Amino acid sequence: MCIAGATGWTGRALVPAVLEAPDLALTSAVSRSAAGRDLGEALGGAALRVPVHTSVGEDALDGVDVLIDYTSATAVKANAMAAIEAGVGVVVGTSGLTATDLAEIDSAAREHSVGVVASGNFSVTAAMCQAAALLAARHLAHWEIIDYASDAKPDVPSGTARELAERLGEIRQPEVGYPVRDLHGPKEARGVTVGGAQIHSLRLPSFVVSTEVVFARPDERLTIRHDAGGTAGPYVEGTLLAVRKVPELVGLTRGLDNLLLAAN
Repeated sequence: MCIAGATGWTGRALVPAVLEAPDLALTSAVSRSAAGRDLGEALGGAALRVPVHTSVGEDALDGVDVLIDYTSATAVKANAMAAIEAGVGVVVGTSGLTATDLAEIDSAAREHSVGVVASGNFSVTAAMCQAAALLAARHLAHWEIIDYASDAKPDVPSGTARELAERLGEIRQPEVGYPVRDLHGPKEARGVTVGGAQIHSLRLPSFVVSTEVVFARPDERLTIRHDAGGTAGPYVEGTLLAVRKVPELVGLTRGLDNLLLAAN
């Protein structure tokens, strides 16, 4: 496999996990800041004989079955498309893809008979949070989402919150007490509408990524929330689960919860 974003926050956690897995082999990496170097040396350790490339292209994908992408919102779509066109499966952990982007990726993946797994969050507990919210939406008609992240995070809303809103919207459109379009005052105060739901993005120091969905009925509320810690460790298990599963798939599978629930 190839890890795009191998010297980034999540990529650094994935590299040793892949190297330790007896059924996986890391053959290349992509990192603009470390291009031309050996990945091990770029990470401050011994050489791994894993070349680092500038971009996802033919050299980076040579002999690769799966591309893992933890890059940026500006690079992820082009990376996924390049891999799909090369017949390489893709695991996308990068946020910033819209529903339209994902539809295009799904179409391309089906055309080339390869699998893509994209998830706004590859944490197992975040996946269970999403699964619980999807169940709740079948019975509760009102909800809004609060998206918390670091003040340094450039994309809004987070991939976790966007995915949650869009997938909840596939179950049903949430009911809104007073239409946003008819509000008096700045409509931005009600957040952004995604999948029919309002998302409110907070960007403050001390947060990593936290996602909260609040369901309500008259005189009662249900809050489902996931809080990420300060390391990338929680994302490793889910990413490797997707890596092992994606060669069996064709087209886009969205959400780690779909893989986890299918496995059970």
